[in-house]
Amino acid sequence: MSLTLTSVVDLTSQIRAFTLRAPNGAVLPEFVPGSHILVRCGERTNAYSLTGSGVHPLEYTISVLRLPGGAGGSTALHALPLGTTVQVSRPRSAFAPVATAKHHLLIAAGIGITPMLSHLAAARDWNRSVSLLYSYRPGTAAHLDEARGFGIDDLVESTTREQFRRTLEQRLRSQPVGTHLYICGPQGFTDAVLLAAAEAGWPDKRVHYELFGAATLDPGAPFTVRLARSARSVPVAAGQSLLEALEAVGTAVLNLCRRGICGECALPVLAGKPQHRDLYLSPEGKAANDTMMCCVSRGHENELELDL
Repeated sequence: MSLTLTSVVDLTSQIRAFTLRAPNGAVLPEFVPGSHILVRCGERTNAYSLTGSGVHPLEYTISVLRLPGGAGGSTALHALPLGTTVQVSRPRSAFAPVATAKHHLLIAAGIGITPMLSHLAAARDWNRSVSLLYSYRPGTAAHLDEARGFGIDDLVESTTREQFRRTLEQRLRSQPVGTHLYICGPQGFTDAVLLAAAEAGWPDKRVHYELFGAATLDPGAPFTVRLARSARSVPVAAGQSLLEALEAVGTAVLNLCRRGICGECALPVLAGKPQHRDLYLSPEGKAANDTMMCCVSRGHENELELDL
């Protein structure tokens, strides 16, 4: 979709909220809580969580942390003037609240608060039981007043690691049966909460998390992929993605984010076992080994065969 940037608000010194509307003011596609959109800015396409209401939305709102040392997407967005036309995907979700959960325990750090806002709105609108643990450094908390404004009875703020660690340990071991856990924050934060949840005995099916993008990965070992339809073998070098290798030999693959988030570059696997590195497939989808995201995932020692 081509949307117009109608508002930019500084939430902190490094985080800005952007509002996007249809040029004709039309209602935008609805979305479930925890959804994100892909935003193309220049040569970069990144995923950003939607923070507003998904019911008959007249606008999409996202909050973007500027990362000067990043790949450039956030810096380019921060430089956009009002009135700019931006290419945006339809909303997608892999982080929706589970309707049958008896309680929703939300845990966020820093900019990871953004998808939690739609979760809190849904909890309010549907009278769901919810708690929020929000960890942030003093003076850097985006959407803090908005989170407080939902009026939930159980909002716990932590401004030091030790304070958060104590709170997390207590909460993970005192939740009612049927609670589902939702986590969003930087990679290190998410890994720490996942480890604590595992140590506290939480089953995987009740733990949900969303990351900002695939972590920085090692170059990986070289491997070879066989294209079943053309009977071609394509070598993939260490440090080269399968998507790049396919493009180099003239095989076009639909893609958007090139970071393992959007699922656009999914390819059917006929034989072999992929090394899944994406953030799109569910654990069950990865275990099936019949699909892989060629932008980040790789092959093991054995040769992969793809339906291409």
